[in-house]
Amino acid sequence: MTAIEETTKKPLWLSIEEKFQRINLNDLSEENSEAAIQKIASELDSAGYNVSRHGGNMLQLRWAMDDMLKVGRPLMNDFNNAIAAFSLEDMMDPYAATRKLIDGLSQTWKEISSSDRRPDVIRIVEKTKLDLLIQKAKGLPDDSGIRLLIEENVASDVIMKELGITKEKLDEVNAVIAKEKAERERVASLLEAVADKSDEERVKHLFQNNVSEGLITEMANADQGVIDSAKQAMEEELKEKQRMEEEAAAKRKAEAEGPPLEDIPKDQILEYIESIREILEFSDVEKDIRAMCEQSSIPKSLVDIAVSEPGKLDEIEKNAQG
Repeated sequence: MTAIEETTKKPLWLSIEEKFQRINLNDLSEENSEAAIQKIASELDSAGYNVSRHGGNMLQLRWAMDDMLKVGRPLMNDFNNAIAAFSLEDMMDPYAATRKLIDGLSQTWKEISSSDRRPDVIRIVEKTKLDLLIQKAKGLPDDSGIRLLIEENVASDVIMKELGITKEKLDEVNAVIAKEKAERERVASLLEAVADKSDEERVKHLFQNNVSEGLITEMANADQGVIDSAKQAMEEELKEKQRMEEEAAAKRKAEAEGPPLEDIPKDQILEYIESIREILEFSDVEKDIRAMCEQSSIPKSLVDIAVSEPGKLDEIEKNAQG
């Protein structure tokens, strides 16, 4: 098994236990166990561990051999089986998983619970968790796998290597996550501002500030009934607002156009016609005439006559004079 990163030297106890996995216990007897110990000690010496000439290390090897012969199988068989039984969910808290693993194994292998071995077991559990996360990430669609590893604080170089993506792609996904985080912070602030309001008012407040329905459901904890009610209320408010705006626009238009001809006082009609005739002396282009008449606040009813039937102005003037 790959218990520790390849660039890190394994602890002696783990290297001993991995050596034991290669031994056929059926061929191991009291007579040849010493030969097996000497052979393993020599192999460990060659791997950089001082065992043959170090009393403490040699005792560790002998005690581990005694435990294996007593149980009838290598520790790593039970260790690997216990690790393999853990799901990714079990591994999400490596320290809790380590406690569970050690508690289970220590019933048979007392040495596994020693304080000097616990950090090594934690590293093995963390590496197993990483392997399971990568395995899950590789099976997720689109960018979900990348997001999973980012959210679990997996190192960037590991993500790029294991998922076969470029730094540009990783930066792109990180940027999306940052944007989503900022939006969540904005929504949280919006919710705080209406914390004392009803559910419907809170939902309306979020809609009015362009928050997506999905985020409203999640962060405002609003059910679909409240969301639908808020939408309906907003539609009715929008219709009323539109009606009022249309009325106001019509009023402004009517005020800008001025009163109909029959409502204009006769003395004002005469003044308007005089102004129109002065304007007609400057231009006979309808656009220019209308622009100048508008600047002079001449009612549209008279302007329409001036540009369509200018000769009728004489008749209107005569009627106004009595």
